[in-house]
Amino acid sequence: MRLLIRPFRPPTSGDTLRTWLHGLLGAAGGLLPLAAASLVAATAPRDWPAPARTAMLLTVWAALTLAAGCPRPARSASIRLANGLLGTGLPAPVAAARPRGADRLRTGTWLVLHTVAGGALTAVTALALGTAVALPAVWLNGGDRITVFRPLDVPGGASGLWTLPAAAALLLLAGHACAAVSALLRHAAPVLLGHGPAEQLAALESQMRRMARRNRLAQELHDSIGHTLTASTIQAAVARRLMDTDPAAARRALTGLEEVSRAAMDDLDHALGILREERTATAPPLTLADLHTLADRVRRTGTDVHADVTGDPAGVPATVSREAYRIVQEGLTNALKHGDRSPVRLRVTVTPALLELEIANPLQGRARPARGTRRGRGLTGILERVDLLKGEAEAGPDPDGTCWLLTVRIPLRQAP
Repeated sequence: MRLLIRPFRPPTSGDTLRTWLHGLLGAAGGLLPLAAASLVAATAPRDWPAPARTAMLLTVWAALTLAAGCPRPARSASIRLANGLLGTGLPAPVAAARPRGADRLRTGTWLVLHTVAGGALTAVTALALGTAVALPAVWLNGGDRITVFRPLDVPGGASGLWTLPAAAALLLLAGHACAAVSALLRHAAPVLLGHGPAEQLAALESQMRRMARRNRLAQELHDSIGHTLTASTIQAAVARRLMDTDPAAARRALTGLEEVSRAAMDDLDHALGILREERTATAPPLTLADLHTLADRVRRTGTDVHADVTGDPAGVPATVSREAYRIVQEGLTNALKHGDRSPVRLRVTVTPALLELEIANPLQGRARPARGTRRGRGLTGILERVDLLKGEAEAGPDPDGTCWLLTVRIPLRQAP
């Protein structure tokens, strides 16, 4: 129903011009296949009747136009033209999805429709505009006979005033012809140029990867900024407490606070740059090789960290090393939050087949936590990272109830 009503709406000059340009490009694109089809039709036997020659010409032209829709660039160009001149808002082809026969056929069908509709629109508007100009011009020159499909007498004087409303009607006809063709192509574009099943699946997978990437960045920000805020709060408290009694120690705490905040700004800039899909000049993601810097930051808060690294962290795959660093960072952050600056024991063991992480901090004088308590976001993030790496993780008080223990085991190679 909309397709029938829309052509009778007054077209705007911008839409009319863009639609006419789109149609003109379609008509021009069909000239080369038409010329090739004419050469083929010229080889037909001379005794063929005119209808047979015409049918052969149209058949060859349609086949050539359909074939022109097979290359991937033809579909991309058609989508760009439709979006730019018709305002269809079609999604771009998915590069990861290989075009199938059905997609090529749909693109070829669009080219046929575009050429036919564009050729008809070009012919109708050219005839209507030419006649709309010719009628008043002949009348103003005193009248004469012109041919529009058939001979037509245009009288001069008052009896020829009918040429003015006739010219206006022809101009309106040209505008509505553009609106009708625009409505037809806009309705056909999603069917013929929209995503097919393979592209829909590829687009959905791409969207899921983007969502996973953003969720991953959110986790990165939680770990990094959470650690920084915890360390900064403790260092600020230490500086305030020592400001009068030990100014040198207070200055060291403030210096550590400045360094931690600067590192957090680098992490934040890196994450936001990725979210904006921009290239950033920040440092690469931190790995197990940066554990000594992380431990020093924690020590500046007044919490002693006993780090024991066995094996070569440089031999850990880059992805696992980055995730392991974030796991240790979050574990130390939790120790700072809940350990009352008690000494923290960090143990990292690297073997050819396994990476083991262990973080322990005493539960001095506190009631033993219940194992059924709700997990915080930090511990949930740790467990999610470990699960993605096909590892195992345990968190909770040790059997004696003297310390809180986080243990992570991540395989470095698949079992044979």
